Amino acid sequence: MTASLERKTKETTITVSLGEAVAIDTGLPFFDHMLATFAKYAGLPLVLNARGDLRHHLMEDVALTVGAFVRRLTPATAARYGERTIPMDDALVQVVIDVGGRAYFEGKLASKLYTHWLRSFATASESTVHLRVLRGSDRHHIIEASFKALGLALRQALRDDGVVFSTKGSIEWKVTP
Repeated sequence: MTASLERKTKETTITVSLGEAVAIDTGLPFFDHMLATFAKYAGLPLVLNARGDLRHHLMEDVALTVGAFVRRLTPATAARYGERTIPMDDALVQVVIDVGGRAYFEGKLASKLYTHWLRSFATASESTVHLRVLRGSDRHHIIEASFKALGLALRQALRDDGVVFSTKGSIEWKVTP
């Protein structure tokens, strides 16, 4: 299991680790709220600190870092699949995920930045993520329901069942210097 992960570029500096409780600080209050919601619902006590030059760079690089961190946390014997449909007032959002190592994203939110965050997360976590906004008009509720649904679906997919759930057998990664 990866204790912590850091990403540094000319544009951003991001660190993520597991702690005792969720603690998120990006300097963007609503984004912090969404990340804390995701982490809580996923059952991952993420400690994340991030700073960046532009909102777009910061959000994208956080997605890439959190996604890579989740990839490293994924056990070989993960349940692999997860699905949740979450209501939040007027919003109803479904997220389906496969953490089996194939990056793909399909879906759209009313915010290009949050859609981009989900796509970047799917890519970096090497997960297939499908998002469907079934109904709703309040952007806040739709985005928050999306992060809750993603978190709960991920929690289900990361559950360690003790058996490899693939006809290919286990996937082994070797990292060499």
